[in-house]
Amino acid sequence: MFSLLESLRSALASIRAHAMRSFLTTLGIIIGVASVIAVVSLIQGLSHSISSQFAGLGSNSLTVRSDTSFEEAMQGKRNRLSLRDYEYLLHHIEDINSVTPMFLALSDFGGSIQYGGQSSVSRILATTPSYQDTQSVYPSVGRFITDADDRSRRRVTVIGTALRDNLKLPENPVGEFIEMGGEWFRIVGLMEERGEMFGFSQDDYAIIPFGTGLALSSNALRQDISITFNVNDIEQIEPVSDRVTSLLRRLHGLKPGQRNDFKVETARQLTESFAGIINTMTLVLGSVVGVSLLVGGIGIMNIMLVSVTERTREIGISKALGAKRHHILMQFLIEATALSLLGGLIGLVIGYALGFGAARLIPGFPDAVVPWWAVALALGFSTLVGVVFGLMPAAKAARMDPIEALRYE
Repeated sequence: MFSLLESLRSALASIRAHAMRSFLTTLGIIIGVASVIAVVSLIQGLSHSISSQFAGLGSNSLTVRSDTSFEEAMQGKRNRLSLRDYEYLLHHIEDINSVTPMFLALSDFGGSIQYGGQSSVSRILATTPSYQDTQSVYPSVGRFITDADDRSRRRVTVIGTALRDNLKLPENPVGEFIEMGGEWFRIVGLMEERGEMFGFSQDDYAIIPFGTGLALSSNALRQDISITFNVNDIEQIEPVSDRVTSLLRRLHGLKPGQRNDFKVETARQLTESFAGIINTMTLVLGSVVGVSLLVGGIGIMNIMLVSVTERTREIGISKALGAKRHHILMQFLIEATALSLLGGLIGLVIGYALGFGAARLIPGFPDAVVPWWAVALALGFSTLVGVVFGLMPAAKAARMDPIEALRYE
């Protein structure tokens, strides 16, 4: 233990004696660790934001949507879930509630909405009153659309806060009229603010009754509808999902072995899909910026080799006074490891600052999150780099003949 502490003291004294050189030596490690922490913190912040968005769907929620493969899209084909599919699910699947069909009215890319002299191209979503329960989002002012609105195909709408701001509507827009698709709609509610994701506002939309959306559509039978519903018993999610799949395959005339032209996904599966993408991004980007850690390790090895040469006489004196090979090896190995770990700690602080600073500078980007495993991995890897790349200089110093070292000029 005394030998270890003495080696550590000697290593720190050497680092202090050559402070500028030590800093330049660790610069590669600092840049590498800072880059890894900054990239991981941004990606993990995005992952937490996405997870929180899907968490609102509930663990007993199922979503059915059309699915078009890349090959089919290249052939100009587009699969759809039709109004007939929705009605069959509604009447033939048991143990479900809050069945919510929805589709983008007027255009898949948004419709033109006017108020006074202002206009905005925003999403116009046609859905039913149960939308607010399956999506866990509710009006902050006014009310949501009702079954009576849907049955009567009334021209009423509920809007998001971003659309209110774009059209320069009053703070409380309830009672105002806006024009969509050549029709006038009365605003009956303002939805809760949900913020931005990927730099895009989640509040730039208008919701109209499902029946009204079908009435405005030029071809209601060709609408691509997605359907979200809750399962009464969470233990029945898989059986209900299987029944939905079987029913839709039969409706669409799919043969055994033929791929589904739709997807049935739980909120957990949606979260796991995004988590898989985020983890892949973290691994790839982290590996790319982590290459600079290896470059930093090579820098440490080069400087330590120079340090061994500079301190040849010191090594000779130490051996002449009784220092063993393992003492010399430990001294230089600890010095290389200390340099690398010091660079890792500095890089960790800089990476924290870069990650949180970048998140604040990017409009609508979620706050950065630094997981514990990223900190442990960065510091562990930087320490490993010091050990690996410090081993050669340390071994060279330990192998020196004391007489030859004392003769060195």
